[in-house]
Amino acid sequence: MERVRDVRELPKAHLHLHFTGSMRPSTLLELADKHGVHLPEALTGGTPPKLRATDERGWFRFQRLYDMARSCLRDPEDIQRLVREAAEEDIRDGSGWLEIQVDPTSYAPRLGGLIPALEIILDAVETASRETGLGMRVLVAANRMKHPLDARTLARLAVRYADRGVVGFGLSNDERRGMARDFDRAFAIAREGGLLAAPHGGELTGPASVRDCLDDLHARRIGHGVRAAEDPRLLRQLAERGVTCEVCPASNVALGVYEKPEDVPLRTLYDAGVPMALGADDPLLFGSRLAAQYEIARHDHGFDDTELAELARQSVRASAAPANVREKLLADVDRWLAGPPTG
Repeated sequence: MERVRDVRELPKAHLHLHFTGSMRPSTLLELADKHGVHLPEALTGGTPPKLRATDERGWFRFQRLYDMARSCLRDPEDIQRLVREAAEEDIRDGSGWLEIQVDPTSYAPRLGGLIPALEIILDAVETASRETGLGMRVLVAANRMKHPLDARTLARLAVRYADRGVVGFGLSNDERRGMARDFDRAFAIAREGGLLAAPHGGELTGPASVRDCLDDLHARRIGHGVRAAEDPRLLRQLAERGVTCEVCPASNVALGVYEKPEDVPLRTLYDAGVPMALGADDPLLFGSRLAAQYEIARHDHGFDDTELAELARQSVRASAAPANVREKLLADVDRWLAGPPTG
């Protein structure tokens, strides 16, 4: 049996993790009990729900389950617990830097409004980072399903809190709804305020959605981006510009974008020179966290330890971590690779 190094000990950055989706299943059950929320069986069965989001009905079911889970986050203590546990899970998986993605408008009704909601989230992130030692920041994400003016409001708010831990601006939800260019002004506001542009694209729709994120939103990172593998010219463009794709293999399979883990085009992207940052997306619904994505690269795509180390470096380089944090993480990756295999 080939001896390999433990991917949980490989230092890495986690750049694609959604807020509610980071929750532990056991925490969801406890918060539902605390607040008297009746959860559907799909969220209480002890195994990840059966999902398929390649059609409108499937995406609606996925979103409904996510919204049900989010409804259990009702007070600052719930937020603090979620963030603390997300940090603990990431540390267990070898993460040295986490950028957690959140749309604060979704939490505002229960937390006193948009500004209080964001402040509660940022306070929780700051506390968890200080107490666990994990570098943590926030990426504020607008919702494609809402009006572009709402996105502009969020972008201005995100810029206002750049000195409190907001490092980027994203765009999430169903790519089939809302054109990227409808949100160009919001992203211009964010970029002018010094935030990194990281919209979702190239998951539920094809390469054109990735190109729209590049051309209309001037993305520096693409949430998912895997469908770019279908367009060699686009792959060259991503590689030449150094735009990182936040690839979430388990999520892609769970949502039916690809049938099997080996179908996710990790090797195609890697060999084309497209930087990648592997991410867990929504562990609550997909059943696997950060280290498991590296295991997929190893077992289903044949990535050896040298290549896994390079994936980790790419995640660190694409992060918004301060230079000293990036340098330390990159040095730690080298130490991991120089060490002996453990199993």
